[in-house]
Amino acid sequence: MSDTPRTDAKRGFHDLDTAVDAEFSEQLERELNAANERIKRLEEAGDVLMNCIPTELFCNQKLQRIENQWRKAKEAKP
Repeated sequence: MSDTPRTDAKRGFHDLDTAVDAEFSEQLERELNAANERIKRLEEAGDVLMNCIPTELFCNQKLQRIENQWRKAKEAKP
């Protein structure tokens, strides 16, 4: 399975060396920009929430796990 199925479908399966049109590329770029903006807003909201938790509560193992998962999730960028 390809990691670019929409582009492959636009080109057609028998002509994989053919470029796709600019309009389709622009649509993909707009969607990528919108997704990146959403990720940025979600990260900012997550940071605000993490900062609302009093530091003294991080002795709680569950909260430590949550903080570690949050930090790990933010690092997982391609």
